[in-house]
Amino acid sequence: MANDPDNAPIGEDPKLESLEDRIAAARKTEDERIAKEHAPVVKAIGMQVISTMVGYPLGGIVVGFVLDKVFHTAPWIMLGLMFAAFAGACLHVVQMNKDSAK
Repeated sequence: MANDPDNAPIGEDPKLESLEDRIAAARKTEDERIAKEHAPVVKAIGMQVISTMVGYPLGGIVVGFVLDKVFHTAPWIMLGLMFAAFAGACLHVVQMNKDSAK
């Protein structure tokens, strides 16, 4: 039985090695494609977060300033709207984070 050719250890199959090479090439191509697809999304989300965190409070300041001039209550309405807008911006950023995680 020790010299039985049917029980001899099998060498590396060239088809298997070729398959492994093709799988590695396909994996590399897929990783590059995924990196290209997701890179701009991260940049766009970052810009959206920055514009939200700056734009909401600035909008609150502008609207509050106008209302303070109309009602002669400077600076109380402006300060209240600025802080409320900042809280709204924080909530919006949290919601964007939840949506992007899906």
